[in-house]
Order: sequence, then C-alpha cells, then structure tokens
Amino acid sequence: MNAAKTDFNDRLLSLGLARVAEQAALASASLVGRGDEKAADQAAVNAMREQLNLLDIAGVVVIGEGERDEAPMLYIGEEVGTGSGPGVDIALDPLEGTTLTAKDMPNALTVIAMGPRGSMLHAPDVYMDKLAVGPGFPEGVVNLDMSPRERVEALAKAKGCEPADITVCILERPRHEAMIAEVRATGASIRLITDGDVAGVMHCAESEVTGIDMYMGQGGAPEGVLAAAALKCMGGQIFGRLLFRNDDERGRAAKAGITDLNRIYARDEMVTADVIFAATGVTGGSLLPRIKREPGWVETTTLLMRSKTGSVRRMSYRTPMWSHKDA
Repeated sequence: MNAAKTDFNDRLLSLGLARVAEQAALASASLVGRGDEKAADQAAVNAMREQLNLLDIAGVVVIGEGERDEAPMLYIGEEVGTGSGPGVDIALDPLEGTTLTAKDMPNALTVIAMGPRGSMLHAPDVYMDKLAVGPGFPEGVVNLDMSPRERVEALAKAKGCEPADITVCILERPRHEAMIAEVRATGASIRLITDGDVAGVMHCAESEVTGIDMYMGQGGAPEGVLAAAALKCMGGQIFGRLLFRNDDERGRAAKAGITDLNRIYARDEMVTADVIFAATGVTGGSLLPRIKREPGWVETTTLLMRSKTGSVRRMSYRTPMWSHKDA
C-alpha cells in the first residue's frame, strides 16, 4: 500500500473516524456484563478493522493490539484503509477496559486517534510513568521529577486552593501503594480506578464535570500516547517516561526507534501534529453515557474532537439493531 500524496484533511476524516469508534462499541454491546473479556475485545477489534478499511486513507497502526506476532489484526505496523487517501498514523484501543466491559463497570470506551504520517510516538508495549493535569495551568506546573506530595501541593497552589481540595486519579495496583499513601497524607482525595487509564487521564481535562484534577501512576505506554492525543484536543498537559523491566522490553524500545530510554515525553512530543480523536462510551461513566439498548434499537454517544480547531462534539447515534453494521 503506497501512501498517497494527499493532505491530511482532519475535517473530512473526522466523521469517518467517529463511525469507526461507534461500530466497535456497537459490536461489543451484546457482551457487556457477560464475563467474557476476550470475546468483547475481539468483537470490537473486528468491527474497528472492518470500518477502518472502508476509509480513504493509507493508514498505519502505530499504537494497536500488540506486536505482529502477538495480534492477528490491528497489530503495530498493519496497513489499513483503501490506500487511496492521505498517509496517516493511527493509534487505537478497540475496547479500552475489556474487564470493565465484561463486568459492566464504568468507563469502558472504544478509542481511536488519527494524525498525519509520522506524527505519533511509536511507543512499545511497556509501562509508562504518567502525570497529567487539565488545561489552564502554566506549562510544567507539575512534573515527573516531583514527588507525589510536591505535585499535589504545586497544583493546589496553582489553583488557589488547599491540597484537601485536590482529587487525584490513580490506577489501583500494588505498585502504587506508596504513591497512594503519600498523596493521601497531603489531605488530597484519590479516585481509584481498576482499569481504563486513557479515560482516567481524559477526566483531568473536564475537572468541573468529573471532579478529577490530576492523574498519576504507571500504566501502558500505548495508552499514554492515546491519552496525549485526547489532551491535545481537550487541552491539558501530560508527561510520560517509559519504564523497562528487562532486556526484552528494552529491545522493544530499540525496535520502535527509541534510543534515549530515560527521556520524558511531553504531550506535544508524543503527538507532534494536529489529530482527530474519537471515543464511544460502552459501559458509561463520567465522560460518556453507556450504550442504550431497547427493543429493536441501540444508541451510542461518541466524543469527537479535532485539535486543529479545538472542537469537541458529543454525538448521539440511534439505529435499529438489525441495520447498524451498514450504517
């Protein structure tokens, strides 16, 4: 597939990207609460890939389901689209929160971002130490070299409030126990999440709605790039540092072209050009409502954003159950 010499027209491509996210969500709708993570994920993957291949793009998956030998489709490096449009990078998570979907817990989303070819960090499938805040603060108001206490105190000072008025979102994992204790010692509140740290980061950008001021902790590096794409549209800061546990993971970094293993990436270094971002709610939560099912009908809500214009759309899509695959 040869990338066409076509400009990246984010406006024309945005609605098609929303449809990709919608169809992935619809495909997983019947598996919400059924206890089968793999089936829910596979349904979303199949639908997302099918829809991507209908778009007039010469797309390459740079953040996907894993390395080629680990994922049969939507793997890193897979080419998608008709091949007749602009060359684009695609970052995706067909079902961010497979466990959340299987257990019918909040904040499972289908997530996809698209930018011009070469605009997104090819993050290997390793951990990333992440720190994010919403818009309206001086650049670097918090940073990864600060302790958790220092981050809370710095953000509270910037907001003109007390640390007790700050709420931090953290992934509930044993590796975060010391961080959680230090944050709570400041008087700040913590909203623990079991999965879904793309949504966790996005919550910072709408703190007046979600009640979350800051996100911190270690999670997947690919999700960090997706979160950076979201904040590039919504506003806010995110910083990420890749973490390597063994030589295999360092080898993955080398394969992805990463040479400085200690580098801290800011938002605009993870996503260097304007992007489109789409997310559709599956189980519902603070950002998006759940898929609504009623006899004969199904309805989704999709968040569609363009960083170039700063536009944020929430779009409802209602369709008969029997016809949504052709929509």
